[in-house]
Amino acid sequence: MSAASLRRAARESVAGLPRAFWWLWTSTLVNRLGAFVATFMTLYLTLDRGYSASFAGLVVALHGLGGVVSSLVAGVMTDRLGRRPTLLAAQASTAFSVALLGFMEHPAAIAAVALLVGMTSNASRPAVAAMMADIVRPEDRVRAFALNYWAINLGFAVSATAAGLIAEYSYLAGFLGEAALTLACAVLVYVKLPESRPEGGGAGASGASGASGAASGRTGAGTEIGLGTVLRDGRFMGVVGLSFLISLVFTQGSVGLPVAMGSAGFSPGDYGLVIAVNGLLIVVLQIPVTGFIEHRDPQKLLVVSALLAGYGFALTAFAGPLWAYALTVCVWTLAEIVNSPTQMSLVVRLSPVHGRGRYQGVYTMSWAVAALVAPLMAGFMIDRWGAGRLWAATGVLGTVAAAGYWLLMRNLPDGDRGTDPAAAGVAAGPKAAEALPCAPDTAEPLPAPGPHPVPNPVPAPAPVRAG
Repeated sequence: MSAASLRRAARESVAGLPRAFWWLWTSTLVNRLGAFVATFMTLYLTLDRGYSASFAGLVVALHGLGGVVSSLVAGVMTDRLGRRPTLLAAQASTAFSVALLGFMEHPAAIAAVALLVGMTSNASRPAVAAMMADIVRPEDRVRAFALNYWAINLGFAVSATAAGLIAEYSYLAGFLGEAALTLACAVLVYVKLPESRPEGGGAGASGASGASGAASGRTGAGTEIGLGTVLRDGRFMGVVGLSFLISLVFTQGSVGLPVAMGSAGFSPGDYGLVIAVNGLLIVVLQIPVTGFIEHRDPQKLLVVSALLAGYGFALTAFAGPLWAYALTVCVWTLAEIVNSPTQMSLVVRLSPVHGRGRYQGVYTMSWAVAALVAPLMAGFMIDRWGAGRLWAATGVLGTVAAAGYWLLMRNLPDGDRGTDPAAAGVAAGPKAAEALPCAPDTAEPLPAPGPHPVPNPVPAPAPVRAG
């Protein structure tokens, strides 16, 4: 491919997205550049503080439990208080709790603050996803979520390297550095991102109807959207269940794979080289692959990605030399590149406009629960039956998920739910209408968020990479 073709492909991958999206994208990148705690928590507790591996595992599990709890709470806050206030509260409290964790000495205090960090750091995810759905046109969402996922992995790749160097100097500097970058994200959100929630969605609505909407979570059409509504939505909860299965598979890259490689005689450095292939491929391939899949049938994409994920991990049972492990990582990384933006766009497509926060909260919870279950699953199966059974189980999970996607997406209506202004009272607030829909390279306003004709429609908005 020529340099001119590469430049043209790069321009096409970023063209037409609102200016507000790029500020949100920037906040994601900055936030992931400071991801120190999630990367080095276990090493910090065992090497620097001298605690046992069991205690480190407990603390990591509590961190994950905090994410489970906050997913639902943050989803409700996103709909009732708004996207921007939820983001500000989540990022400011994350900065405080991460800094506090660096000074904790007593084991009980460390465990308690780790739970708090898990709650606060996970609380921004429903708001980010809901805001992205609000400000990006339906036909651009797969591309937008792919770019956001690319930022997550680019930031993680840089932060993992930098955090290793920082840890050799001072673990406390790592905690304070993450706190500072997270606080910078909060400032960026406050200065650059206006509220994007559609009118009538809660506290942002005017008059008595707005107050009533804030209290009850009703849409403009009077249909109540609470957590019960989400849990009774059969098709959506089916997607949440499938997301949980896929999450169990992908999480084995960080829990089952290192244990299996260690049992096979490989060193931590060997595992580091193999798993680095995952981040490198995502950074290199996410944007061009998204350009290829953007307007293709989402049902087929999700079915194929589920099979690639399941059998990519299943191939690990036959890996011998280091290059063979790296080859299996290539297979399931391709599945991750396809699955993440496609599944996230499907979640938005199935979410009523005024319930996006709650729907995103429940969806985020599927990944948080998987982060708790996957280590237990890997440890139990490897100890009892060996790693081969674990990899066979991932193949089964991938097959079940593929069948589930095929069944759930049959006869799926085109377009988003609840985007008909006459039916749902959807209208971007005046402030959002002014400030949000502008392309980064032009002053021409883009169409306001809402339904637009989509040729060969794609669903609307996965491990987010968990974290």
